[in-house]
Amino acid sequence: MLAGVFALLCNTSCAQNKGAQENRNKVTTNQTESKSMEGKKVLVAFFSHTGENYAVGNITKGNTHIIAEMIAEATDGKLFEIVPAKEYPKTYDACVDEAKKEKEASARPAVKEDIAVEDYDVVFIGYPNWWGDMPMLVYTFIEKHDWTGKTVIPFCTHEGSGLSGTERNIANACKGATVGKGLAVRGTTAQNKQEQARKTVLDWLKKSDF
Repeated sequence: MLAGVFALLCNTSCAQNKGAQENRNKVTTNQTESKSMEGKKVLVAFFSHTGENYAVGNITKGNTHIIAEMIAEATDGKLFEIVPAKEYPKTYDACVDEAKKEKEASARPAVKEDIAVEDYDVVFIGYPNWWGDMPMLVYTFIEKHDWTGKTVIPFCTHEGSGLSGTERNIANACKGATVGKGLAVRGTTAQNKQEQARKTVLDWLKKSDF
């Protein structure tokens, strides 16, 4: 009987020691991952549409713009807005029609300004989900640059379609980059529930080791 008790105590002690070691290893891994992001230059590039938007009405700051600002603030990143040389229509139906035509034609609309993404280590790319894809304007921006060795993290706003296949599309377009797990936030949440949106952003960033 004493032998059985001794064996039980030994097994319990061994299990506790193993658990403690696993916890120490986990803490060390998390610290290493966090340190791996130290000193990285971060860019938050985004396109966002103002005017009449689905479910949120007429807005002066776009849904994606709001989320981009939250990411830039949390990561100490530089904010850069991708602006079309020719403005998209302000009314919802007209904008939707224009977006559909551009997608069907695989158009590459001109952008007003650019930024050297090559100077950054981590680039967040934000956009509204238009017809299950990024707006063609975002492809224009992406295709101007060399993405070799960069970490690219997508984020989008939507009203039900989520990221769709845009993570895969970004991976194909940003050749040579490592593409991280993306984030999708509803436009209604970005506009009307900003504290909830901020918590979602921060939780996502934490999982991405920021």
